[in-house]
Amino acid sequence: MAEVAEKISTAAAPDGAAAGSPAIHTVELSKRFGKTVALAGLSMTVPRGEVFGFLGPNGAGKTTSVKLLLGLIAPSSGEGWLLGRPIGDLETRRKIGYLPELFRYQGWLSANEVLALHCELAPLPRSSWEDEIKTALDTVGLTDRARDRVGTFSKGMQQRLGLAVALLGEPELVFLDEPTSALDPVGRHDVREIIRGLASRGTAVFLNSHLLSEVEQVCDRVAVVDHGRVIASGTMDQLLSGTTVRVRASGLEPGDKAKLVRFGELDDEGDYMTFANLNVERVPELVAAIVAMGGRVYEVAPRHQTLEDRFLQLLEEEK
Repeated sequence: MAEVAEKISTAAAPDGAAAGSPAIHTVELSKRFGKTVALAGLSMTVPRGEVFGFLGPNGAGKTTSVKLLLGLIAPSSGEGWLLGRPIGDLETRRKIGYLPELFRYQGWLSANEVLALHCELAPLPRSSWEDEIKTALDTVGLTDRARDRVGTFSKGMQQRLGLAVALLGEPELVFLDEPTSALDPVGRHDVREIIRGLASRGTAVFLNSHLLSEVEQVCDRVAVVDHGRVIASGTMDQLLSGTTVRVRASGLEPGDKAKLVRFGELDDEGDYMTFANLNVERVPELVAAIVAMGGRVYEVAPRHQTLEDRFLQLLEEEK
């Protein structure tokens, strides 16, 4: 699987990549269902060759956004373009791969037959089917199960097959909705390598995942959406700028702890105190302040802010 992922990364860039237009560009894209606002003014740009993470809690508007971008539903207002063409353009759809979160293939079909069906639906030239199917199965590690019925596949193997379908035809833009949800650690590693290979050849990847540690490892930029609008976006360095320090100490009164907020946003859990956005250079000063108040310090554990930390912080700030 890793060898084929390397082939992906060394392949020529898609023909459309030279056009200079971004993979995705939206301006105030919105969707209402009756009185319910599912998406409120989505504006973003995803360049070619970028791995873009799209994050948010359940009901935040992620699925609606993907359906709008794919042309499966019409926007209530706003505009959007994929690969330089308006959303819904038929010719552009042929250059897009999509792995939905929930999918099911007929259990009586073999993996080969599932892929052949999607080659016909694409439609891809029949002369290319054999090579397309072989490459896709090699990429996701299912070559030895090519003739087996889908009904005999584990959930993880079906997830790999869904990814293979999304890779048919060397798409210029790939939407992946929870691509690693059913995979073991080895499978998640393989998918990360495939995603990196796609980006290296100029393919943009739009990744929707609740596994934030996976997103943090593979994405160039992320956007966090909540209540139908983007509340933060940027590179990992831009979003994860703070350091969190967890301190275990005893002997402090509530009034003493209140004075420690000058060191950073404080989460008080009794003997454990967590300080967000604290410069590590100030840790000795923090310890000295606790001791001066009569406290006893047992443990100090600085760590860089994770994407999960920042994600939860952003949602709390929205409340």
